[in-house]
Amino acid sequence: MFEILQYGFMQNAFLAAIMVSVACGIVGTYIVIKKIVFISGGISHAAFGGIGLGYLLGINPIITAIPFSILSALSIGFLSKKVEVSEDTAIGILWSVGMALGIIFVNLSPGYAPDLFSYLFGSILTVPTSDLIIMLVLDIIILVTVLLFRREFTAISFDEEFSKVVGIPSEIMYLLLLCLVALSVVVLIKAVGVILIIALLTIPAAISKNFTHNINRLMVYSTFTGIILTFIGLWLSYLFNLASGATIVLVLGFTFILVSLTKKLGENHLNL
Repeated sequence: MFEILQYGFMQNAFLAAIMVSVACGIVGTYIVIKKIVFISGGISHAAFGGIGLGYLLGINPIITAIPFSILSALSIGFLSKKVEVSEDTAIGILWSVGMALGIIFVNLSPGYAPDLFSYLFGSILTVPTSDLIIMLVLDIIILVTVLLFRREFTAISFDEEFSKVVGIPSEIMYLLLLCLVALSVVVLIKAVGVILIIALLTIPAAISKNFTHNINRLMVYSTFTGIILTFIGLWLSYLFNLASGATIVLVLGFTFILVSLTKKLGENHLNL
């Protein structure tokens, strides 16, 4: 496995895998606990509008995806909290509108979009150094924000109504949490693409939840689970010449099924 690290693109891919796993471990924990998996899916698909805008303006699509993703996250939160639109309706609207805008922007941009496929389905093997820097900065922002508001995020994740009673500005914290989801989406776009982001945001935390109920440990376990399984997926994709993003997701999915079945069999054995 280690011989593949002699290639520069593989070194970048493994660095990207680490930064992706940090975002997944931290934000994915809140997503799983608060059960907002489909909101993360809605934000990730809406982010495609930002990708298309980047092509239209002729700049790095990752840069334009940042404000677009944040705006989409805030829109979902605002529609569900202030306009009395159900959360799933708000997700569906932003999901489809974001994708449609992305398609229109790409259609209006001059020339051919050669790497558009990588933003849809991921291409961690082609992550350039400039994107690694952006991912690192976003990871730092996520980490610092969670350290500053850890107690508030934990409170609204477990019981949003109770957090209001004890004086926590739950709506503001909820919108801030959605913004962190949006930043995580941008970190993940080049790794697994818009279509598969939801898997990396949820599966590592879902696997780790089988081993601890402590939120701090869950973040740590999720991060390291993401790193290990993403590395395995990368290695397998290189070995068998498979799509890297899809291979990573399949490794995550297989591990989740294996861990869940093992836990269930263990519980049944104890009951006997």
